[in-house]
Amino acid sequence: MNSVNEACSQLKQNYDACFNTWFTEKFLRGDHSTDTCSPFFKLYRECVRKAIQDQKIDLKEIEKEVMGTEEELKPPGSK
Repeated sequence: MNSVNEACSQLKQNYDACFNTWFTEKFLRGDHSTDTCSPFFKLYRECVRKAIQDQKIDLKEIEKEVMGTEEELKPPGSK
């Protein structure tokens, strides 16, 4: 699957490959350290964030915590 923006697709593939290797070779064998793929994830996340901002989407709205709040119970589109 490609990324949200074509410019980020290679970064996503790099992260996915790292994650899949980590998951099968480490996590499933009991090594639950999570820093192995961090450099790949950080690069991919920054690319996606930039792509979202380029589309004039407010990152604050995307990052807003909703689960477990009164906001979660409201129908979509209501304020």
